[in-house]
Amino acid sequence: MKKIAIIVFILLCSCNKEKLKNTAKEIRKDIPKAALYFTQIKGNDVKLGKPVYGDWLFSRKEKGQTFEQYFLSKHIVPTKDENIIYIRPIGNFNSLQKKQIELLNEYLAIFFQLKTKTLKSISNDVVPNSARRMMFGHEQLLAGYLLDDVLKKEKPANRIALMGLSELDLYPKPEWNYVFGLASYRDKVGVSSIYRLQDGELTSENFNVCLSRLLKISSHEIGHMFGLHHCINADCVMNGSNSMSETDKQSIRLCSVCQQKLSSCIKYDDRKRLADLEDYFKRNNMTPEFLAMKKDAEAVSTKNDL
Repeated sequence: MKKIAIIVFILLCSCNKEKLKNTAKEIRKDIPKAALYFTQIKGNDVKLGKPVYGDWLFSRKEKGQTFEQYFLSKHIVPTKDENIIYIRPIGNFNSLQKKQIELLNEYLAIFFQLKTKTLKSISNDVVPNSARRMMFGHEQLLAGYLLDDVLKKEKPANRIALMGLSELDLYPKPEWNYVFGLASYRDKVGVSSIYRLQDGELTSENFNVCLSRLLKISSHEIGHMFGLHHCINADCVMNGSNSMSETDKQSIRLCSVCQQKLSSCIKYDDRKRLADLEDYFKRNNMTPEFLAMKKDAEAVSTKNDL
């Protein structure tokens, strides 16, 4: 009986693998002509180099995620009842920080092609003393408390994702020094801190560098909420990161495969999204980011003319 059971199990596994392959083939057949866009921009993907000590992938063996795997996975999809991304500022923000939040709101609306709203800022007083501490001469808040006891309880209308944004540093556990952010992808809620993005103090001189970090980290975390795994194939905003220096080196651009995943989920106009991103970076004098979008725009335009 055991031998029969093993044979049946092997046959079932083989059938499932074959079924998955056939399904993947069908997916490719059903992808509309608009998917040519991803073939056109694929040439601008930059292959990841071999990870070195300190890099995210040096100590982590991630399997990645193909487009077919994403397509077949369970992930949130916008509906008429769930289609708005919310930002909830937590703390006291100065004028430059408020400007960055405004620009983040605009960026997320473009990046995901979904309506994005910034809610009224709430006080740090929502966090009790038991979930606060002093470390390295500054105050930190317990990220898990903000996530579980504050943000998860909020139910703004038509919410598809909610990102809390703290002005203070965060820590996940007493034994940890700090954390950039924390998220519950199942609940579509996350919290990030701007504290370590701003080199001690946000000024007009470091404004764009700090803004780029905020845009990368926020779009990365919300990307996870839409089911995107870490990208291990190309330089991409969905790459994992161990440090701020690694984040700084990474592209703000989604690689062609990750773009295809997000597009299949939200079903936006890819060329409109690209034009919106190009315009955003140009208006805000973010030159490296603008040039990355311009390269994609040129690839699409050139191949359309052939």
